[in-house]
Amino acid sequence: MTRPLIRMDRVRKEFGKTVLAVEDMTLTINEGDFISLLGPSGCGKSTALRMIAGLLPITAGTVTITPPEQKGEQDLGFVFQEPTLMPWATVYNNVWLPLRLAGTDRAEADERVRAALVEVGLSKFEKSYPRALSGGMKMRVSIARAMVTRPRILLMDEPFAALDEMTRMKLNNDVMRLAAEHRLTVVFVTHSVFESVYLSNRIVVMAARPGRVAADLEVAAPWPRDDSFRTSTDYVEECRRVSATLKGTLHDDDIDH
Repeated sequence: MTRPLIRMDRVRKEFGKTVLAVEDMTLTINEGDFISLLGPSGCGKSTALRMIAGLLPITAGTVTITPPEQKGEQDLGFVFQEPTLMPWATVYNNVWLPLRLAGTDRAEADERVRAALVEVGLSKFEKSYPRALSGGMKMRVSIARAMVTRPRILLMDEPFAALDEMTRMKLNNDVMRLAAEHRLTVVFVTHSVFESVYLSNRIVVMAARPGRVAADLEVAAPWPRDDSFRTSTDYVEECRRVSATLKGTLHDDDIDH
């Protein structure tokens, strides 16, 4: 049986005295879940993700992460919307960075860095610099850097939004494979209904002004999935259901014209 891993209880986030970004957000994320936070720009998806990561202070409420069963396990890996790579460092050194900051020297880290690069298909590019990489390859480096710490939880903030459709689809498959192989719990921020349905076993639809959970939808299709799911009747029906739910949360001025 899965166990609750992350709990958000009546979480509130204010920026200054005038902006209420998130209010009364309550959500339980179970071990092994692949959850998408879905909603329009400005609905608090990224804010919620950063509060889970501890990157933003909480105004009110609590975020609780169940401690690891084994001492020394890494809790969180975070992948930002931009790859945020060090331009002066090689791919290898960018991936080594979190281990180096934790006090792991290069010799000790070498096996884990190389394994992470193999997992994202960049083992032949370890000596390359970010300027020589495509957008998709830079994002792979960012994913490898998050995975090299062997986290239990992977948080991803619209990581593929700026990529072309083919690259995005390939990286969707890669992330799902990594999540399955490493039994990760993933929280994935997106504004794409199609991406959320393809990747997730649960989709948390967020309403804006202030951000909060409007619906928590289960995607019952077998997981992990492959490209054949994208052309299936089940996929089309799930996309329609999620789109209708999302549309029901929007105000007229939330829709881009």
